[in-house]
Amino acid sequence: MTTRLRVLDDGAWISVNDSREVRVSELWRLDAPDLCECALADLVVENFQSVGVDGSTVEARVYGQCIACGATGTTGWVPIGRVRGGEFAGLDRSAVRRVRR
Repeated sequence: MTTRLRVLDDGAWISVNDSREVRVSELWRLDAPDLCECALADLVVENFQSVGVDGSTVEARVYGQCIACGATGTTGWVPIGRVRGGEFAGLDRSAVRRVRR
């Protein structure tokens, strides 16, 4: 089964099968030591750079700012959800997301 993934509106949305599923301006808890020196970054997502899939996991590279230390940058691949039975299931917003190395 094919799943269409796209970045829309100059990086403001992730579209899964032509449905806007994930948007910027969310606050994500990230384990991203390459982004900043915080144990866990509190990242305000400002822009989606790219979207892809690793198995059933939908991932994105995002640009954002850690509100704890002020560092800005683009992350590695961060999980944003899963495709199950052709349907997108987003991650719990309170979950700690780990950047794939």
